Amino acid sequence: MSLLRVDNLTKNYGSNTVVNNVSFTIEPFTSTALIGPNGAGKTTIMSIITGLLHPTSGKVFIEDYDDIREAIGFLPQYPQFYPWLTALEYVEMVANLSGVAAKEIRSRSMKTLEYVGLGKVIHKKTATFSGGMKQRLGIAQAIVHEPRLLLLDEPVSALDPIGRQEVMDLLKELQQETTILYSTHILHDAEKMTDQVLFLKEGKLVEQGSLIDIQQKYAESKYMIQFASEQSATTFCNSTNRNIERQGVYVYVDVSEQFPSITAIMQHLLALQADIVKVERVIASLDQIFMKVAGTSEAI
Repeated sequence: MSLLRVDNLTKNYGSNTVVNNVSFTIEPFTSTALIGPNGAGKTTIMSIITGLLHPTSGKVFIEDYDDIREAIGFLPQYPQFYPWLTALEYVEMVANLSGVAAKEIRSRSMKTLEYVGLGKVIHKKTATFSGGMKQRLGIAQAIVHEPRLLLLDEPVSALDPIGRQEVMDLLKELQQETTILYSTHILHDAEKMTDQVLFLKEGKLVEQGSLIDIQQKYAESKYMIQFASEQSATTFCNSTNRNIERQGVYVYVDVSEQFPSITAIMQHLLALQADIVKVERVIASLDQIFMKVAGTSEAI
C-alpha cells in the first residue's frame, strides 16, 4: 500500500499554471527524486504536500492520516534559524512544536543531533554554523519527531562537493527508517540513492518510474566491450570497416548496419577469438535521460 498518493495536482497563479495535473504514488521506505530545471514546479509540489500552499485542484493523501502535517518532516531549500539559539535549543523548540512528549524532548533532541553528526556542537549558536552544519541541523529538526515521510527541497544544492557527499550519505542512512521525497537538479547525486524518479518539465510530469526501469527504457543502443589487453582491443577495431570509439582496453560499439544486434557483435568477437573481459550495455545517466524526456539540449 502506498504511503503517499498525489492525485491530479494543479496549481494556478492567475493564467499561469505552475503545476499541471500531476499524479504519483510513493511506497514506504523508498527514496523518490523530483527532478527538473528551476521553474519546473518542484518547490510548488513540495509546498502543497506540506500544506504551505493550497492546490487549485487535486488532492494529497498520506496513509492513516487526516492531517498530513502530523506525518511529515520538512527541510526547505533555504532553511532559516534563530541565530541566538544553540543547535540543541532550536531542535528542542521544533520537537515541542511537533508534539514530542515533554519528558522526551531533551533526550530525543540530543540523540537526533548526534545522529546527524552535530553531537559535539549542540551548545554552539546556529549563527556560527557553516553551510553543511546548517543543512545537518535542518535535517535534525525535520526528523526529531520521527516522521513517516521526509520532504527535502534541494537538500544539497548549496553545498560544496564534500558537503553534498556527507549529506547524501546521511540521507541513505535515513532511508532505512523513513520514506524520503526530495527535489533536485543535481542529477549525479540523485543516481546514488534514488529508487523512483519523477521528471518534471514546465509543471508537467513527463516521465516517472523506478530508476532501473527508466535507465533500461532509455538505455543507449551502444555496448561497452572490455578487452584483456590493448592489443586485443586494437585487433577488434582494425577488423571493422568504420571508426569505433575506444579508450584503452574499452571499446564502445553502436548497434548499426554493420552490427545490427548484440548477437552480431558477439559473433564477430567469437570469430576473432578475442580475449574479452566483459560486454555490457551502456546505461544512460539521469542527465542524458532528462535531456531526452524534456526534449532539450540545455544543461539543467
